[in-house]
Amino acid sequence: MAFEKTAKKLDDNFWNTKNLKISIGEVSDGKSAKSKLDEPMGPTPKPSVTDLRSWDFKLLKRYPPFYAPFCDMCCLCTYGKCDLLGKKGACGINAEAQQARTVLLASCIGTAAHAGHARHLLHHVIHMHGRDKPIDLGKNIDIEAPIIRTLIGKKPETLGDLEESLAYVEEQLTHLLSACHTGQEGSSLDFESKTFHAGIMDDLAREVADIAQIIAYRMSKGDGDEPLVELGLGTVNKDKPVILCIGHNVAPGAEILDYIEDNDLYEDVEVCGICCTAIDITRYNSAAKVIGPLSKQLKFIRSGVSDVIVVDEQCVRTDILEEAKKNGAVVIATTDKMCLGLPDKTKEDSDLVISELVNGKIDGALILEPKNVGKVAVEVAKKIAKRRESIKALPDVSEISKLAKECTECGWCVRVCPNNRPVMDAVTSAAKGDLTKLAKLYENDMCYACGRCEEECERKLPLVSFITKAGDHHVKNQKFKMRAGRGPVQDVEIRKVGGPIVLGDIPGVVAFVGCSNYPNGGIEMAKMAEELLKRRYIVVATGCAAMSIGEYVDEDGLTLYERYEGIFDAGGLANAGSCVSNAHISGACIKIANIFAKKPLSGNFEEIADYILNRVGACGVAWGAFSQKAAAIAAGVNRWGIPAVLGPHSSKYRRLHLGRIDKKELWDLNDLRTGEVVQGEPAPEHLLYAAETMEEAIVSIVKMCIRPNDTPKGRQLKLSHYIDLYKRYFGELPPDLELFVRNERDVPITYKHDVMENLKEKKWVQREAPKEPSLLLKK
Repeated sequence: MAFEKTAKKLDDNFWNTKNLKISIGEVSDGKSAKSKLDEPMGPTPKPSVTDLRSWDFKLLKRYPPFYAPFCDMCCLCTYGKCDLLGKKGACGINAEAQQARTVLLASCIGTAAHAGHARHLLHHVIHMHGRDKPIDLGKNIDIEAPIIRTLIGKKPETLGDLEESLAYVEEQLTHLLSACHTGQEGSSLDFESKTFHAGIMDDLAREVADIAQIIAYRMSKGDGDEPLVELGLGTVNKDKPVILCIGHNVAPGAEILDYIEDNDLYEDVEVCGICCTAIDITRYNSAAKVIGPLSKQLKFIRSGVSDVIVVDEQCVRTDILEEAKKNGAVVIATTDKMCLGLPDKTKEDSDLVISELVNGKIDGALILEPKNVGKVAVEVAKKIAKRRESIKALPDVSEISKLAKECTECGWCVRVCPNNRPVMDAVTSAAKGDLTKLAKLYENDMCYACGRCEEECERKLPLVSFITKAGDHHVKNQKFKMRAGRGPVQDVEIRKVGGPIVLGDIPGVVAFVGCSNYPNGGIEMAKMAEELLKRRYIVVATGCAAMSIGEYVDEDGLTLYERYEGIFDAGGLANAGSCVSNAHISGACIKIANIFAKKPLSGNFEEIADYILNRVGACGVAWGAFSQKAAAIAAGVNRWGIPAVLGPHSSKYRRLHLGRIDKKELWDLNDLRTGEVVQGEPAPEHLLYAAETMEEAIVSIVKMCIRPNDTPKGRQLKLSHYIDLYKRYFGELPPDLELFVRNERDVPITYKHDVMENLKEKKWVQREAPKEPSLLLKK
């Protein structure tokens, strides 16, 4: 496993634990709390940028940053650019600090995106319902907003109460971003601590956003039996006018659906979505269709199916207007974050705007009031759909063969392809009349349509259009079922599974999140999820990952959502919702500490995170992470003590948090019951790890669910899965079993003979498991 091997070669001076020593304050053991389900409402100091620094340094001591820089230069100010290869920059910064600063910048961008989304959405829904609209997540949820309760120290009662949390996020973002200025922070470790802080601010912003939309748009409150919704390009009725919503803010899409319902237009107009907006509009109204993740965006736009394209924020192609104009589609931008140079028509009469768009006086419009978007989008789609039928969006098959003959076989399309796909080979085959290789690139999003090949092609061939047309005959088969997003995990579910998760009887909770920047297509997401579901892990999904999991069918034509229940329980596949719904995954782990272990929440971050790290077998998987938002999400879950396994492209984030199994002193634990320092184990081994293949990823996932607090029965179960998968994919026993077998009771019965022989060869010595493992000191 490449990063592990590389990490072991690092200079030991970098890993010197003396550099990581920091004093920590006392942390409550929770014994004095009266009621953990009903936290006190008194004022609790919100953590500043440095208040949780002691906890961060404990994590960084165990999981030091491993940097993978793009280059050795810093080009941030006019002192430079500065060469940092073995040197300091003109401001005094070194290479490690510069890489850490870049990571913090990325995380601040990601957090700002979610906070901006939450601010826009909260402003809109308060305008709709008023500040006093009660927050009621149903009778099965007493601990709503566990992240807000822990960090803010208050239970939000109304929509207006959410403004305090968001104002706090915005304040902290200002401080974090200011630390990136030239001549500010100089320590890589303090930059990393600030990145963790940006991560939990991102968590907080996402929780605000999802609670606000659940309340305002009457979305599911974690029932677990949400309806199955239609997924895939083939689900769209092309005979109707089609409105495509792209982005992450549900408000414009909801208003479109409201206008259709108010005017009884369900039979006349089709509404579909790409990215998280797709999930959220189906949470609001299951009549909408989900096209799929980000990787579908350019393909679907090039297909010409969409008459009107409504974009809100995040993960939208910035050339969307240019692409839409190629086939006569109209673009409506709906947020100040993405205006696209379009004229602002927010305050103009809707009928006049409709007329201008229909008559081609303007290519699109910026409409910042969601209510106005509904009428304009629907009426424009109805009026232009007929005339667009004659517009040819894609080249004919005969045209592809003719154009493909112009290929000079320079190979640049392959060189610039992020996944090194055989694009040139497919084009040369097409020149001979064989389009099967182009179609192969289309299937399972093997090509995720970034368009870089087209930009480099010296003949300017429309390669993405080639691939889209070649795969077009498969579209009719791309009809799947995906469970609608459920939102939070209910308290009753936590009460049922909290004990088995902590004790190891349920092998783990695995969350598939992130974007569609996959190394080998989205099918790998579904295969990993299926493997874990068969082994009775709790599987949760959100965003693009949730959609990709739904694009895989078995021999009976059923998706995983049709085969597994949407419950938060062993063998359950719960679609939490969109990217902002990721907050409920961290929230579920927090609620385990609160409900099962009776840990108070308010102002008690360190103890909660320590409990999760050492006891809750949870692991995040962002196999296709690409955006700054994904970086911020990972930083947040890491600070809560949840490890994450990433795809190979994620090394481009420039930093991982890798453990060192050869540094045994880094794994020592405090046994809070005895007050002694005891020998620990690399559990979890890494905090942020990039796997290179699906096989390596799934083995890493099950290993990352091992925790020091596992009972012998639970450790047996987890090791059984680890051994079985490692033998299947790598043909031998795992090379590090002696690290995770504490005593003979931990050895899986099925593999007992082989494991004991292996341990004997390594001169393994038994040890007792700690009674109450912790990184914190006994109070």
